[in-house]
Amino acid sequence: MKERKKRKPVLFWIVFVLTTLLSAALFELGKNTLWGWALLLLLLGGWVLLRTRALAGTGFLPRFGCFLGVLALLAGLFALSGPRERRVPAVSGRDPRMTGIVTVAQGQLTGVCTEDGAVEVFAGIPYAKPPVGELRWREPQPPEPWEGVRRCDTFAPMSMQPRNHPLVNSLMDIFGYHRYKFSLTDNWIEAMSEDSLYLNVWRPAGTAKKLPVLVYIHGGSLTTGQSYYGEHSGEVLARDGIVVVSIAYRLGVFGFFAGEDLAAESPNGSTGNYGLLDQIQALRWVRENIAAFGGDPENVTIAGESAGASCVNALCVSPLTEGLFVRAIAESSGVTAKIPYHTFRPMERAQETGGEIRKALGASDLEALRALPAEKLMNTRFPNDSLTVDGYAVAEQPCDSYARGANHEQALLQGFNVHEADFFCMSRKVDAENYAEALRPMYGDWAEAAAAAFPAAPQEPFYHYLIDPGGTAKGSYDACVSAAWFAYSHYNWARLLRPRGVPVYTYYFTKNNGGMGCNHAGELPYFFGKLDRSSGNYDARDYSLSDTMRQYYVNFVKTGDPNGEGLPAWPEAAEAPDRVLEFGAEIRVIPDPYLALYPLIDRFMERE
Repeated sequence: MKERKKRKPVLFWIVFVLTTLLSAALFELGKNTLWGWALLLLLLGGWVLLRTRALAGTGFLPRFGCFLGVLALLAGLFALSGPRERRVPAVSGRDPRMTGIVTVAQGQLTGVCTEDGAVEVFAGIPYAKPPVGELRWREPQPPEPWEGVRRCDTFAPMSMQPRNHPLVNSLMDIFGYHRYKFSLTDNWIEAMSEDSLYLNVWRPAGTAKKLPVLVYIHGGSLTTGQSYYGEHSGEVLARDGIVVVSIAYRLGVFGFFAGEDLAAESPNGSTGNYGLLDQIQALRWVRENIAAFGGDPENVTIAGESAGASCVNALCVSPLTEGLFVRAIAESSGVTAKIPYHTFRPMERAQETGGEIRKALGASDLEALRALPAEKLMNTRFPNDSLTVDGYAVAEQPCDSYARGANHEQALLQGFNVHEADFFCMSRKVDAENYAEALRPMYGDWAEAAAAAFPAAPQEPFYHYLIDPGGTAKGSYDACVSAAWFAYSHYNWARLLRPRGVPVYTYYFTKNNGGMGCNHAGELPYFFGKLDRSSGNYDARDYSLSDTMRQYYVNFVKTGDPNGEGLPAWPEAAEAPDRVLEFGAEIRVIPDPYLALYPLIDRFMERE
């Protein structure tokens, strides 16, 4: 009997320690506030006192009931003390030095300097009126002027978008990106608002004029993303003598909702491309104001990755963008296919989706829709993740515009990664037996030929994730999806530009590393020189490759030709058709790895 009484406190302390460790992990990964941590400690301390004093010597049921009560209080505290919204500072460190005053069309503003004073950052500059109230689902309007000196030292709230719980993001950082850092000072989340049409400028400090300009459009399937992702910060490129601009735009239902009544009320008959119209308005603002930051409005390059690259492609053929830029950079996406696989849809489908949203929300007219809270609209289950032909921002299918020579880019740098589709295919198991059938949505009657061109093989162990069911043909399946969804558009883009004499430079990113590897978006920190964001995932070879890739990028932005002294020659597509420059363990010119699949996709595109 005495031995039994001695064992019970031991069991309690084991449960207490495990509960404490689990609670601390959840509060850390969930980015809970400091007051939440303080109440957590009080709750755990109260549990110890209650168990060792008031409940000492009682039976099992009171003690177990106490444990359940503690768990319930812990759950409630976890939910109530979650992180609060906060705007992201433009530079790290306390009390950064302010820049001098810059005067733009709307008024005066100041930014902040990096710690070494080499780069100046101007964050959260409005380029349009807030698209709220009556301006929801209307073409963006020029920004209002302001009085006094506007302080631009924090990034504006990101556009409305669904987002994961911080706990999920932390787990993704640990197991997916391998970049999590334990801290008690990051217990906040980025601010979010429908009022989000702002841009950011990085420029080298000093008085230089006529500097080349890069305008970057973030990706995120047109439904998520921020203009201030650390992986595409303009700081390092600004050190290389470039003025970098990153822009936010309306996303999801706010940016790509369509309706006949919306088209009817528009003076241009447009609907469904509000996010793209935001980007065009931002380019107009850059054209008018970038000289105030030392940039050359006659030497602007637009760039984007993933859905941002699809937008770049659309901007290249938009009748509204002539004269707003001279060159384009597109990473891992485009809409040049006759029937693009993603990020583009017929107007009929866009309006059908708009009708489904109205029905689900019970909003019969525009007045009711515009009166709905942004949070309710944001949570619609119907996807608004595609551009469309509206006859205004996009006059026709992009491939038809290219066929007519109605495009604006005078040079193109583009490319794709070897494991582009892996993240998007993670939930599917593909074996040799169902391999061809799995390819049918992308290759139609030529699925068997595609499977023969890439014989069934499993995924590389490095790119096999715990939640991926895999399969004996999963590696080959992912490759064929990468070819269709991503690489084909770049192949076709180069093919469409070749008769026009527009120089095209295509890369193929294959460098493995400890972070994202060569998955979708894996090349971004290399081009932007931001490997330090996750320095533990990269070694000296990665930093060397990043320096080379960034120099190509800088040369292209400055001159339209990525080649330069000391760099391996990057042939233009007309000189080496069907060849790409591989960025991997080596930098070398190789055949495009998907040449056997492109003719099959061509036939699939001509099926109707």
